[in-house]
Amino acid sequence: MSMVALIALALLGAPLFAVIASSAMLGFASEDTDLSVIGIEIYRLAETPVLLAIPLFTFAGYLLGESQAPARLVRLTNALLGWLSGGLAIVSLAACALFTAFTGASGVTIVALGALLYPALKEAHYPERFSLGLVTTSGSLGLLFAPALPLILYGVVAQQMNLSQPVKIDDLFLAGLVPGLLMVALLSAYSMWMSRGLKRTAERFSVREAWSAVCDAGWEIPLPLLVLGGIYGGFFALSEAAAVTAIYVLIVEVLIRREIPFRKLPSVMRESMVLVGAILIILGVSMASTNYLIFSDVPVQLFELVREHVDSRWTFLILLNIFLLALGMMLDIFSALVIVVPIILPIAIGYGIDPVHLGIIFLANMQIGYITPPVGMNLFIASYRFERPVLEVYRATIPFFIILLLTVLVITYWPALSLFLISR
Repeated sequence: MSMVALIALALLGAPLFAVIASSAMLGFASEDTDLSVIGIEIYRLAETPVLLAIPLFTFAGYLLGESQAPARLVRLTNALLGWLSGGLAIVSLAACALFTAFTGASGVTIVALGALLYPALKEAHYPERFSLGLVTTSGSLGLLFAPALPLILYGVVAQQMNLSQPVKIDDLFLAGLVPGLLMVALLSAYSMWMSRGLKRTAERFSVREAWSAVCDAGWEIPLPLLVLGGIYGGFFALSEAAAVTAIYVLIVEVLIRREIPFRKLPSVMRESMVLVGAILIILGVSMASTNYLIFSDVPVQLFELVREHVDSRWTFLILLNIFLLALGMMLDIFSALVIVVPIILPIAIGYGIDPVHLGIIFLANMQIGYITPPVGMNLFIASYRFERPVLEVYRATIPFFIILLLTVLVITYWPALSLFLISR
C-alpha cells in the first residue's frame, strides 16, 4: 500500500528526491533498521573526493555558455572544415559535441548554439528539414566526451557500490572517446552525402581565416588539452582538473575577455548550483535507497529472475537497449543514472559485462533517448526554440535517429570499441 502511495505521489509531481528518500525510509523501517543509516550514506557520499568535480565542471560550463565562446567555437570549426562538402553541417556536429561535453546538458546546447547554427544552415541552402533534424540531434552529442557530467556521475554511482571490478572515471573518459567519435563520424558522412551539390561555406581552405579564428578562440582551445592532458599526464587528479578548469574559465571570460560582468556572476553561480544541488540531493538519497536494495538482496533476486527468462548475454543486451531508450524518453539523464544504474549494474556484471562498457552503453542510449519519439526531451526543446510543430521535428530527426541507433548497436555488441584504450 505504501509503494502505491509513493507511485501516486510521483505521478502527482512530488519531488523525485522526496519519493526516493521515502521509499528508502519505508524499506529500512520494514527491516527494523535505524533510519540514521540514510544520513550516514549521504555523509559517506559527501566524503568522496571526486564529487568536487561535479560543481566545478558545471560552473565552468555555465560560464562558457554565458560568454561568446560558442560563437568563437563555431567560427573556428567553420574555418577548419567549411571548405569540405557538407562542411557547415560537420561544423554544427563538432561544435555541439564539444559544447555539450563541457556543459553536460544537451538542451542547453540547442538553446545556446541553435540561434547560430540553424539560420546559418538555412542560409547555406541546406534543406529545412535536414537543418532542423541536424541541430536537434547535435544537441545530444558530446555526452560520451570528457569531461561530460554524466560520465563523472556514472563513475561516482558505480564507485559507491563497492564492485569487484573497480570503475575509474579516467577509464570512462577514455572509453567514451572512440564511440563518441564514431557517432560524429557517421553523422558527418550522412551530412556530406545529403549536402552534395550545395555551395560550400568556403570555396577553399584559407590559412588567413583559419589563423584568425584560432587566435580569436586562443583562450578556449587549450581547455580540452588542459583537462585530458592534465589527467592522463599525471599532473593532477580529476577534482584538481575541475578546479583548474573552473578557475581558468573564470579568469578568461570575466577578467581577460570581460564578456561576463561581475554583477552577473552571482546569477550564473546560482543557476549552475541549482542544477548541482538537484543532482547531489537525488544522488544522496538514491545511494541510501541502493544500500537498502543491496541489504535486501534485491539485485541478486532480480538477476535470478532475469536469468530464468534470458540465458544469453546478447539477448540481455538488446533488451537493455530497448529499456534504456524508453527510459531516456521519460527521465532526464541525471535522474536515470542515480536511480537505474545501481539496479542494472550488478545484473549486467552477472552476465559478464564490463562495468565501464555498461557505462558507455547506458550513456549512448540515454543520448539518443533525448530524440526518441514521442516524448524525447530535445524534440520539444527544439520545437519551442525554432517555433516548429513537434511532428515536423519528429520527421526531421528520423534519419539521424536511425544512424545513432545503429551506432549504439555497434557500441553494445563490440565491447573492444570502448575498452581497447583501457588497460585492464
